[in-house]
Amino acid sequence: MSHDPYASTRETTEGTVYSVTGGDWDSLVTEIGATKEERVVVNMGPQHPSTHGVLRLILELEGETVTETRCGIGYLHTGIEKNCEYRTWTQGVTFVTRMDYLAPLFNEAAYCLGVEKLLGITNDITERASVIRVLMMELNRISSHMVALGTGALELGALSPMIFAFRERELVLDIFEMVSGLRMNMAYIRPGGVAQDLPEGATAKIRATVKELRVNFKDNAKLLIGNTIWLKRTKDIGILDLAGCTTLGVTGPVLRATGMPWDLRKTQPYCGYENYDFDVITADTSDVYGRFLIRMNELEQSLRIIEQACDKLDVLEGQPVMVADKKIAWPSQLALGGDGLGNSLNHIREIMGTSMESLIHHFKLVTEGFRVPAGQVYSAVESPRGELGVHLISDGGTRPYRVHFREPSFNNLQSTAAMCEGSQIADIVGAVASIDPVMGGVDR
Repeated sequence: MSHDPYASTRETTEGTVYSVTGGDWDSLVTEIGATKEERVVVNMGPQHPSTHGVLRLILELEGETVTETRCGIGYLHTGIEKNCEYRTWTQGVTFVTRMDYLAPLFNEAAYCLGVEKLLGITNDITERASVIRVLMMELNRISSHMVALGTGALELGALSPMIFAFRERELVLDIFEMVSGLRMNMAYIRPGGVAQDLPEGATAKIRATVKELRVNFKDNAKLLIGNTIWLKRTKDIGILDLAGCTTLGVTGPVLRATGMPWDLRKTQPYCGYENYDFDVITADTSDVYGRFLIRMNELEQSLRIIEQACDKLDVLEGQPVMVADKKIAWPSQLALGGDGLGNSLNHIREIMGTSMESLIHHFKLVTEGFRVPAGQVYSAVESPRGELGVHLISDGGTRPYRVHFREPSFNNLQSTAAMCEGSQIADIVGAVASIDPVMGGVDR
C-alpha cells in the first residue's frame, strides 16, 4: 500500500485507524457525488388528516421530492361482501349501503339492479320507483361531491370552502331524512323498487332546496375558480393522462379530466337516465384543477336532473313504488314514524287481526326471503367516483352465493404512484384529494 501524505495510520485492536488531515478538494467532491443519495422512508397515515380515512401511504423521499409511493390499504376491512352470503337478498342492501358511506344510494342501486336482472323483473319496476331512484342518486352525488370539494380545499389550507360545502350537504341530508328516516346508509332502494313512497309535499321541498343550492354553490365557485393560490396548488399537479387512466382502469372525474366523456348514465343508461337532459362534464388538463372543475360543474347537471325528476314525479302521483309481485315485494306497507321506519299500523292490524294468510306470507317473506333463479350477472352505475359495478352469483337459493363489487375508489387509488412520484410532498395531499377515495369502499 502506497504511503498517503494526508493520512497517518496506527494499528489498534479494532484494526487500522486512519487520521485524515486534509486532501485534494476536487477528488473529495467527486467521491461525494459518486455515493448514493440518502433517501428517507416516511409513513403518511394511516391516520393522516389528508388521507381520507385510514389510508397509509409509504413514501420514499429524496429531500422534499417523492421518489416512490406505495398505498397500504385494508385498515377498514369489514367483510361486507362475505357477510352478504349469510343474509337474504333484501337484507344484503343493509350491508352494501355501508361500503362507500358517502354514496350509499349508489351501492344500493347497483346491487338492486343486479338482483332484479337475476329475477328477470327489470322491466317490471314501476316508472315512479325508477324516477325516485334517479332523484335520490343525484341528491347523493351532490352530497358526496360536497365532501370531496370541502375536504380537498381544507387539506390545501382553505377553510371557508369546507364550511360552505358542509352547509350545502346538510340541506341534502335533511331531504334524505325526510324521505327515508335516515341521513346516511338508508337501505332505501330495495329489490323491486324503493322502501316507501315520498312523503306528502316532498317535491315542493326538494324544488325549494334546489333553488337554494343553486345560489349557494356560487360561494365556493367565487372563492376558488381562478384563485391564484388555488391554481398554484392544483394546476399541473397530480397529472394522469388518458393512457394512464385506461391502463389502470380509472373512471369518474379523474378519467373525464383527460377529456374522455365516459359516463355510464349516457353510455350504458340505467333507471331511465336516457330520458333526462344533462351534459357530461369534461376537462382537458388531466390534473387536480381539472378534476376540481369537473366536480364543481357536475353539481349543476345534478340539479337539472333533480328538477326533471320532480316534474316526472308530479305526473306519476299515486303510482306504486314496488313491483306488484307479492312474492318479492318486501318490506311491505312501511310508514315513517317518530321511532323510525316500520310497518304501518294499518298493515299490522290487517295481518294480525283479519288475515292469517297475510301473516304467514309476511312471516315467510321476512324470515326466509324470496328465491332468485340460479345465474350470474354484472350491473354497474356511475357513482360520484366512477364505475361502481356489482357481480352477483345465485345458486337458486334465498341468499346470494357470491357478491363482489368493482369499487371505483379501489381502482382509482392505483393511480397514486403514477400521480405522485417525482412531485413534492405537499402535492401528494392535493393529488390524493382529487382521486377522492373512500376507504369504506376500498376495503369492504
